[in-house]
Amino acid sequence: MLHIGLIREEKQPHDNRVAFTPQQCQWIKKHYPEVNITVQPSSWRCFTDDEYTSAGITLSEDLSSCDVLLGIKEVPASLLIPGKKYLFFSHTRKKQPHNRHMLQTILQKNITLIDYECLVHADGARILGFGFFAGVVGAHNGLLTYGKKTGAYQLIPVHRCHDFKELINHYFGAKLPPLKIVITGSGRVAAGTLEVMGLLGIKYIPPEEYLINQYAYPVYTQLKAGELYLRKSDKTYSREDFHLHPETYDCRFLPFVTCSDILMNGIYWDERIPPLFTWNDLAKDNFRIRVIADITDDTNGSIPSNLGDSSIEDPVYGVDRQTREKTAPFLPDTLDMMCVSNLPNELPRDASQYFGDQLMKYVFDELQKTDSETIRNATIADHGKLTERFAYLQDYVEE
Repeated sequence: MLHIGLIREEKQPHDNRVAFTPQQCQWIKKHYPEVNITVQPSSWRCFTDDEYTSAGITLSEDLSSCDVLLGIKEVPASLLIPGKKYLFFSHTRKKQPHNRHMLQTILQKNITLIDYECLVHADGARILGFGFFAGVVGAHNGLLTYGKKTGAYQLIPVHRCHDFKELINHYFGAKLPPLKIVITGSGRVAAGTLEVMGLLGIKYIPPEEYLINQYAYPVYTQLKAGELYLRKSDKTYSREDFHLHPETYDCRFLPFVTCSDILMNGIYWDERIPPLFTWNDLAKDNFRIRVIADITDDTNGSIPSNLGDSSIEDPVYGVDRQTREKTAPFLPDTLDMMCVSNLPNELPRDASQYFGDQLMKYVFDELQKTDSETIRNATIADHGKLTERFAYLQDYVEE
């Protein structure tokens, strides 16, 4: 018998997503009679308590009888239940300072921590993530920002829509002026941006044509890593080599700053990878981009003008191209930045359903095995001790 608990998201600001929707819980109960599910009540979850009870799912404040506790974001240290097995995005594997105390508490309380981010397929591809809906919302927000900046058209904020279906309804009849959009990346985030391009009828143009032509209708191009980065020595690209030695690659993005109106950035980045452009490039007269939706949102990362997170309620800030300082948004001569770290929260019902589907397909059966390589490789702490794979975090938890 396996007893699963869906915990209430307590990290501030409150996240409104959940690992399983009411309908998914109902499906599990029907097809896995040996599995129990209890949901902790929440007034801010995107699915109401009533939706769970109507689906026949038990609500309880007390989850002490549960074997496995599923959340989304980090759990405040004071609320961790000793001896339990947790699954959530812990943001500890890169030794993030703000989560050190939480991991220390996990070890002290004899807890097992399985990190969603570390669950991977045999080929190393991540199993779980919200990137697709980050891409959808980020692309929409980028277009919305450009409309506000130019006064050429209007779109409504995504968070005012009940779900993705309602957002799509708002696209019917939406007419955009001629504009050029460059999209970076090829993963889940990029897939979400491409979904919006398709829904709005924005036409794809190959990069080499995009660079030299003008169009009487909105167009976009997509630059995957192999088109963005080439090895300095022989002008080739190898995905494996790039991830191991990104400092040996040159970035080829610069020509696109002179012919694009909007950049939608979904590229993987770490501190060894060259940025897409520099502050000096941004200050030049031929820098045409007026709006950047930095969907992957690395502060001072692949986009130097990302000066920190904005929020769902106030998603855009301006950047003065000369002084490099933040300004009010939508001014005529500034660059507008959209840098929201929790974009999927604007479509939480769809994002939760998508996440739960992946969880059901690739993780749920593994959780019920006595020994699963997939689960073992994603386990940061096992009964209060760092696992061998994550032993490198020892100095992090001892600081």
